[in-house]
Amino acid sequence: MNELIQQLNTKYNTVLNKYGVSTQLQRSHFWSQLYHESKLIPQSENLNYSAKALTSIFKKYFKDIEEANKVARKPEQIANIVYANRYKNGNVESGDGWRYRGRGFIQLTFKANYEALAKHLSNDKILTDPDILLSEANSLVSALWFWQTKKINTVITEDNDLSVQHVTRIINGGLNGIAERNALFKEVSKLKLVSSN
Repeated sequence: MNELIQQLNTKYNTVLNKYGVSTQLQRSHFWSQLYHESKLIPQSENLNYSAKALTSIFKKYFKDIEEANKVARKPEQIANIVYANRYKNGNVESGDGWRYRGRGFIQLTFKANYEALAKHLSNDKILTDPDILLSEANSLVSALWFWQTKKINTVITEDNDLSVQHVTRIINGGLNGIAERNALFKEVSKLKLVSSN
């Protein structure tokens, strides 16, 4: 993990600075959160859930096991149901849920976010071929754009667990995986991520 983070940190130093992730503390949060989200491997959201998992994770959409059994282990159908009619995604039949499922290092999700990123980068291909976010460079830029847009640096006030919680809430919407995120942050904080030159 440490070696991969060091490599990416050096390789993309200029881009990190451009998006305002420029201090040791900011970079410790950034890389530890991304590592938790994706192990720094560009990927698309899996959504291959069992019926039991669906009734636990997506209770709002699957009230009972019989309902969940109809789409269990069918990731495309699951995405189209749970992401329908939200953040500019169309209805279940539109296919937007699957088309704009989470991708990249930080799992950018929903058509509204893909549209905003496409506009930011002046690249409409992000909307027509969302899988371009699965390249290393595009995964990183989408994560940096998300970080900047959500003003995550503003909640990084101290080098402590509370800051990790604040950052996690913005990225995750809750505190899923908080123990691992705290441990990763402590580990990544030991790395030298900003040169003193």
